[in-house]
Amino acid sequence: MKISIKTGLIVLAVIVFAVIGGCSFYTSTYNAMVSKGENVSGLWAQVENQYQRRLDLIPNLVATVKGYAAHEAEVLEQVTEARSRAGGVLQVSDEVLNNPESFRRFQQAQSELSGALQRLLMVSENYPELKANANFLALQDQLEGTENRIAVERNRFNDVVRDYNAYIRKIPQVWIAQSNGFEQKAYFAAETGAASAPTVSF
Repeated sequence: MKISIKTGLIVLAVIVFAVIGGCSFYTSTYNAMVSKGENVSGLWAQVENQYQRRLDLIPNLVATVKGYAAHEAEVLEQVTEARSRAGGVLQVSDEVLNNPESFRRFQQAQSELSGALQRLLMVSENYPELKANANFLALQDQLEGTENRIAVERNRFNDVVRDYNAYIRKIPQVWIAQSNGFEQKAYFAAETGAASAPTVSF
């Protein structure tokens, strides 16, 4: 009788420790996923900030170029339209990170804007007075700095997404992730034919 009570207590203790250990593991794993997900969201906000900075520079850049190259209407219109499209998908929620198609549209709109900006800046080659304009030069410097910051923030974003995605795909975390709605996030991919940021120096 005493042996069975002792055995029962040992079994009960093992069960209690297993339950406590399982709960502790579940809680710490879940909390780690939340933290890593918040890191992704935080860096996503930084990427959006840099794209917004670029959007804010464009009207002044277009106005300055227009003052010297008003008849370059097609290029100016392309930049304005690309800016409008990019602005339409810029202020999006974190949900875009869970939707590969939305993320692809976001990246495509930004890529189109980069291409339009590059064409606009190439126009200045035909206008020496524009190239020498202090306002244009200042805007060019700001745009160059912004493109560099975008590249840096995209790389940082990809790093935290890689860490998050790897964590939620490993066993046993994958079971907790699937049961709690933690999904893989999309990466920024290199743009087709663009190994670097748009050239904005003259």
